[in-house]
Amino acid sequence: MKNVLEFVNHLQQNNNKAWFDAHRAEYEQARDRFRDFAQGLIDGIARFDPSVSGIAARESIFRIYRDTRFSHNKEPYKPWMGCFICPGGKNSGYAGYYFHVEAHDGRYIGGHMLAAGVYMPLGKELESIRTEILDDPQAFLAAQRQAEGFTMEGNEKLKKVPKGFPENFEYAELLKYKDYSLCRMMDDDFILAPDLLERTLERFRQCADYVRLLNRAIDYAKKEM
Repeated sequence: MKNVLEFVNHLQQNNNKAWFDAHRAEYEQARDRFRDFAQGLIDGIARFDPSVSGIAARESIFRIYRDTRFSHNKEPYKPWMGCFICPGGKNSGYAGYYFHVEAHDGRYIGGHMLAAGVYMPLGKELESIRTEILDDPQAFLAAQRQAEGFTMEGNEKLKKVPKGFPENFEYAELLKYKDYSLCRMMDDDFILAPDLLERTLERFRQCADYVRLLNRAIDYAKKEM
């Protein structure tokens, strides 16, 4: 992962088309390395979460090119690389596993990160997740605890219990989340370790029950729709 980290660090300092074009070969090497790593993650995760079996790396990796049309930030490239591995690919709406390498002093997440869950689910899927928690809060809490070292700190929340859910529910705070992602920040030593793939898979394995619980709720909502 060294060349990936080096490339995004250089891109952070030179985020313009002229520099990118002049260093396209470096980008392609870093992109290919990241794609190979993403495929290794998919194959490894599929051993404990078969729902991602058959997903191709290209279906999980985010483009490096930014859409600047509606943004005040006109930098053309993302100084980070990320992949989201879930059933049906990154745009399916299902929960999954996210791996993120970011440049030093980056302004996106602020560092390297592992995450598991679903980011800002919409409508019926969000309602179904909350109903799943309401029906069996202990299962949700147990899945969270199993994901040792991951937290929901910083996730967006409502100020009040959402409409249609009981305000006197013992775990009402869990129903206020709009983002059901567990996150864990990583340092350069983790990213550059020779056994990065094995370390990452072991941490994602701890999140498998959490992801399965969310996807059960999401799948139910999709079938109802």
